[in-house]
Amino acid sequence: MSMITTSRRGLLAAFASTMVVAAPTMSNAFGLLRGAGDIRRIRMYSGRTGESIDTIYWIEGNYIPEALREINRFMRDWRTDQVKNIDARTIDIAAAAHNLMDTREPYMMLSGYRSPKTNAMLRARSRGVAKNSLHMKGMAADLRLKSRSVPQIYAAATACNAGGVGKYMRSNFVHMDCGQVRTWAG
Repeated sequence: MSMITTSRRGLLAAFASTMVVAAPTMSNAFGLLRGAGDIRRIRMYSGRTGESIDTIYWIEGNYIPEALREINRFMRDWRTDQVKNIDARTIDIAAAAHNLMDTREPYMMLSGYRSPKTNAMLRARSRGVAKNSLHMKGMAADLRLKSRSVPQIYAAATACNAGGVGKYMRSNFVHMDCGQVRTWAG
């Protein structure tokens, strides 16, 4: 185990019990998490791979490269095992929405990065999959929580006023991306 991993895990343990997060104030799209404390944390699991992640990825104004690499690996295209750098702004939006919902439950990630091959396959099956999906650029995530409804997750993500937010009631998930600010129902 590397020294960085041990150090980050130590920080995680130290901050996990003491973290107090204020609601983010949004003066512009990526002034995200201003007032949210000195750390940013993301909690997710994948029903597809059985993997989970609970990591502090930002401390006092700096992203933690190792944590971002772990997030990239976690959010890979599980069908092809391809990894893409996930835009940290997408993680920031998901983390801010999670904080607004005041829950410790991890997100269930349905889709993070999608290879062009996977996106084309999904597009052939559903009209709801964009041809030039931001998933293929590592800029989007489809998420759900057992303890919160789609409208609750959608409201939290929309309150961040950052990126795109789509609610998919029948499929029970919310899409969050770091593209232009916009909303839709799928």
